Amino acid sequence: MIPEVNPPELDTWLPDPAVRVAHRRASSAEPDRLWEAARGVYLADTRLLGRLISWRIPGVPGRTTFEELFRSPPFTVLADDGEQALVSGLVGRIWTLRRDYPKLKDPEEFRQWSSAGTAKVLFANWVEAGPPERAVLHSETRLQAFGVQGQVGLTSVRPLIRGFQHLVGSDAMTAAVDAAERG
Repeated sequence: MIPEVNPPELDTWLPDPAVRVAHRRASSAEPDRLWEAARGVYLADTRLLGRLISWRIPGVPGRTTFEELFRSPPFTVLADDGEQALVSGLVGRIWTLRRDYPKLKDPEEFRQWSSAGTAKVLFANWVEAGPPERAVLHSETRLQAFGVQGQVGLTSVRPLIRGFQHLVGSDAMTAAVDAAERG
């Protein structure tokens, strides 16, 4: 019998996002195996998505796993059940080409963040038991902008979000599912 895994409580971190993008991918692998595989996906394994991340966050090498990425600055770990879920966040002017992401001292600072002219972004990844003998990998991103300049900045990145959000499912999640089902 596959144990029940509760999804992370994302509304406690960002309850009313201006943008919400969610993806899911089913696998024939057990939940633990799928989570292990998802944690081991390198940016370099994800073709275009990995290159886009390195462009937006300069200095991140392709041999960085997504788990390492979401556990290192500019990200802050918000919730980590240690088993099959990881929730991280970042704040700042995400629409600039500068690395303009303030370092947060703790998760509560993320929760309280509302600095005008900036945004906060939540990244959640988790595995749930699916139909019998299956697991489902989930990824959800939420974004909220603050102030007039924040809204203008959000407007400028919406086309990028629309144009590239599918890569989370087609590149990263597919790599994780393929690795879980091979191994």
